[in-house]
Amino acid sequence: MTADWPILSAIIWLPILGGALVLGSGDRAPNVSRWLALIFAVLTFLVSIPLYTGFDPSTAEMQFVEKMPWVPAFDVYYYLGVDGISMPLILLTTFISILVIIAGWEVIQYKPSQYMAAFLIMEGVMVGVFAALDAMLFYVFWEAMLIPMFIIIGVWGGPNRVYATIKFFLYTFLGSVFMLVALIYMYFQSGSMEILAFHDLKLSLTEQVLIFVAFLLAFAVKVPMWPVHTWLPDAHVEAPTGGSVILAAIMLKIGGYGFLRFSLPITPDASNELDWLIITMSLIAVVYIGFVALVQQDMKKLIAYSSIAHMGFVTLGFFIAFIIMARNDVDSGAVMGMQGGMVQMVSHGFISAALFLCVGVLYDRLHSREIGDYGGVVNVMPWFAAFMVFFAMANAGLPGTSGFVGEFMVILASFRADFWFAFLAATTLIVGAAYTLWMVKRVVYGEVGSEKVGEMQDINKREALVLTSLAVAVLVLGIWPAPLIEVMDASIENLVKHIAVTKL
Repeated sequence: MTADWPILSAIIWLPILGGALVLGSGDRAPNVSRWLALIFAVLTFLVSIPLYTGFDPSTAEMQFVEKMPWVPAFDVYYYLGVDGISMPLILLTTFISILVIIAGWEVIQYKPSQYMAAFLIMEGVMVGVFAALDAMLFYVFWEAMLIPMFIIIGVWGGPNRVYATIKFFLYTFLGSVFMLVALIYMYFQSGSMEILAFHDLKLSLTEQVLIFVAFLLAFAVKVPMWPVHTWLPDAHVEAPTGGSVILAAIMLKIGGYGFLRFSLPITPDASNELDWLIITMSLIAVVYIGFVALVQQDMKKLIAYSSIAHMGFVTLGFFIAFIIMARNDVDSGAVMGMQGGMVQMVSHGFISAALFLCVGVLYDRLHSREIGDYGGVVNVMPWFAAFMVFFAMANAGLPGTSGFVGEFMVILASFRADFWFAFLAATTLIVGAAYTLWMVKRVVYGEVGSEKVGEMQDINKREALVLTSLAVAVLVLGIWPAPLIEVMDASIENLVKHIAVTKL
């Protein structure tokens, strides 16, 4: 299906144009740049809504397609389109970006126009990653993402921001160099840079394994999977609140998206051969990193490690498909696992964003993220405490919240593959509840921890608006996940059928 008007280009370039205008407005009238940023963020979200309302869930074909020559000499196109896998992630990006702009409204006093512009530009670039159907266009957007995030952490971050930014940049950049080599190799094999052409490319097992490993180095760092996860806690701790929100809610999902768009359909045989490696890494992330989160004293570090554990469910859901298909010769469990991984990505986007925003609210008042500096917050901030407890419950996988749906689907699918996979994955329901509720107990409940805590003010209308928006999203997806599952159903089923056929 081709778009009647270039809707995907509008969603990509509108925030980038907005970022340029906000940057040009300067800091002499900071409220002008804030309002300008908000207007462009809201406009981008409104423009993205027709992606959902006009989407045909009955087909796995790419929709809202735009294609024009970009570098004709190398057969490279400006080629955009979405399916049921990428469309929900684009809507998540445009929704979260509005909340980031509102959340930084009063908090960012130093160069606010540049702060807002960086987030708008990054929003457009991230949408470009999800919409690109040309491998070179995808790679350009993929690398371009690093620049605004590098600036956000480096300029508005904490005292160790230089160390965190360099570590973040080196990890993510070095991983993607291998991906570029794989893309260039496939271009010479197929004569095209189209990602969909790569899906049909016949490759030997050796070629597939090498390409799979190249992609793994790029996507595993971005997710991030154990053991290449160490950059994430540092980046989160040093990043400003908005940076942490975008990092956790959107940027980590790009790694998961990469597995679905590249690794599985391009190298199905290698994915089948090496599924044990990804499943092992995922289960270590779910179990081991959960225990690492349990001993953290910094709230941001705790939530960062929690993110790694929850993203382990995503990669587990994607790769158990091969074992299910091999053992049962049916693909319903494989579809459920992948759908669970996708639901988990969207759900984690809402919950992690909310938890980092809650930490941001506390940090703005007390300038500390240490759990030991708090206590008894409910006595002085009852509305905030209600939100924080709700999001903590969602993070622990409480039924009725979005945190339960994706994890439950992946655990259920894991039973089809192996009882022990399901058993180990299910331990997160215990460990996740332990570290989340342990944090809530020490921060929110008990006696007022100090005189400074006793003087803290409850959330204002701006903060309440942001947290309420996320609470509604978490509840709606938890109680009624059908609209999300329905739009991705055809695309996931098509992917499972594709990977069930060998390329050898």
